[in-house]
Amino acid sequence: MTFDYDVDVAVVGGGACGMMTALRAAEAGAPSVAIFEKSTRQGCNTQFSSASLAAGGTRWQAEAGIDDSPQRHAADILSVSGDRSSADIVDALCAAAPCYVEWFADCLGHPVELGADMPRAGQSVPRLHTDRGRQGGGRLVELLRGAVERSERIAFVDNTPATGLVESRSSVTGITVAEQGGTRHVGAGSVVLAADGFGANQEMLAAYCPDAVGRVYGGVSTSTGDAISWGIGAGAAVSNMTAFLGHGLMVPSTGTRLNPALPFLGGVLVDSSGKRFVDESAQGYSKLGSIVLRQTGGRALMIWDRQAMEAAMNSELMRESKGAGAFRSFDDVQALATAMSMDHATVAASVGGELSESALGPPLRALEGPLFAAWVTGGILTTQGGLTVDPHGRVLLASGGALPGLFAGGGSAAGISGPSCDGYSSGNGLLSAFGFGWIIGAQLGPHR
Repeated sequence: MTFDYDVDVAVVGGGACGMMTALRAAEAGAPSVAIFEKSTRQGCNTQFSSASLAAGGTRWQAEAGIDDSPQRHAADILSVSGDRSSADIVDALCAAAPCYVEWFADCLGHPVELGADMPRAGQSVPRLHTDRGRQGGGRLVELLRGAVERSERIAFVDNTPATGLVESRSSVTGITVAEQGGTRHVGAGSVVLAADGFGANQEMLAAYCPDAVGRVYGGVSTSTGDAISWGIGAGAAVSNMTAFLGHGLMVPSTGTRLNPALPFLGGVLVDSSGKRFVDESAQGYSKLGSIVLRQTGGRALMIWDRQAMEAAMNSELMRESKGAGAFRSFDDVQALATAMSMDHATVAASVGGELSESALGPPLRALEGPLFAAWVTGGILTTQGGLTVDPHGRVLLASGGALPGLFAGGGSAAGISGPSCDGYSSGNGLLSAFGFGWIIGAQLGPHR
């Protein structure tokens, strides 16, 4: 086939994985790297994330006296997911994590700090790293785009969606893109699929993730799963296609999310009668989404107090929720119960530490007025299934072996949280995106 132009590395998707791959490939000496992005105006899922970077064994942990390591991080992930088949991939990603977190700080100037106030279920020690000021994923994406723009070896081609793979003699040799009103054929020594998943594709959701259909969607509209479909068409295997990242603290009236730290700060969830129904801090926020949806009307009321609010507001997610009017304040339990048409005694028992049923245990502490409350439901942020890859990010064929010339990461690759939304550990999404970008890009220099 005659190509309209050629590059050494063609990257599909300009999000976390795509930009990390391109930057690493350029550092490794790849002469020409092109990122083909569907639409920066629509954004990527990283942009709307909390930008929590999970990593074990960093210097920030050492400074805080926290004993952690990539091995401990991997063990925690596998304990939650139960997916031993992904152990080699989890090991590789966890080994990469402290390297790229320190790279963000030292090479890009990202103001990294350890989120010691960001407890999550399944994390045996604090290992979520964030930015001072907690500005969320937009700040991280802006830093990456700036680095890409400064690189003489990388071209970021916006509003130019890839439309398929080009194959020759059982290997991938390029991609097709929609450009200037037509189709262009781009030859590439290596193709990296780094697009988002299929959270916005209702047909794929119905086929692979029926439990996610109808949930409030908190991802970007460009997550249509195209790259996964191309891989399947080329004979690639897929894994964990039933998995997705859920969220149990989505506020349906505003489309925002509450801070996942609220349950660890004393916040409690009650049903429509005012009765507490779950041990909140024992659940990952993805698993919590399914639990909330099982309640009457598929919703629950999250209640917290001023002490929790002061800590929770150190989060871009919470600040957005406040700005959108996602929650209300009440002087005391009586005022809250009256406003919500709930029995005062039931609500008081739920927030006051009196309810200690065997399956739940008491709340972390009794809540004191003023109180805050928001109706929440279970949502979906991203899908977690995708093309099966090896620890090097090479796409594997259903018939066995790797498909030459093709790599995948981020939302295009199978996630590391097992086959359901219950196995997600906080930070797994960006771990897979940045980790595979770090790993794949380093292999794409001239001496690969």
